[in-house]
This record gives sequence, structure tokens and C-alpha cells, in this order.
Amino acid sequence: MEGFKNGNMKHDEFKKYKRTNVAEMRNVVFGEDLTGISISNPDKALMKEFPNVFAQGYIARNPENHKDLWYVAKDYFDKNFEEVKDQSTTQQ
Repeated sequence: MEGFKNGNMKHDEFKKYKRTNVAEMRNVVFGEDLTGISISNPDKALMKEFPNVFAQGYIARNPENHKDLWYVAKDYFDKNFEEVKDQSTTQQ
């Protein structure tokens, strides 16, 4: 992207934020077409080298734009999310 340079941000410029809403996710289906789903380079390598591990991850979507999809690795999911018991709510 023009105007942005990779690797010039200092670690101390990052701030911590917590989520204020629930996330919408579903399980990856092994062998599914992932066209249109954002996948990081490390996760692309995981998909290529260890497809069975990759398939244990999740597909997240923006609740306000269902075409905005991205991959969430199982390890990250397990450390940061739990299922909302009442699926009719948008807040927990």
C-alpha cells in the first residue's frame, strides 16, 4: 500500500484493547473453498504444511458485513474466546 511501510512500527506503540462485543465464528470445513477469506501468511503456511491442524480453526465474520471474513487459528481461539450460551444475544 502506498504510504505505508512494513516493519517501521515500534513495539511500544501498541496499546491493549479488549473486545466490547461478541464475535461470530464457525468451524473450518476441511477442503472448503476459502476464496474471499483473509488468511495471514503464517496461517497460509500452516494450511499448506499441516492442513489437518489448519482445519481445526475458525472462520470469523464481521457481524455488520457478512462478506468480511477471516481465519482464526485454533490456538488463538482457545486462548481468547468461549461460546456464548444464549445465541439470541449480541452481548454477553
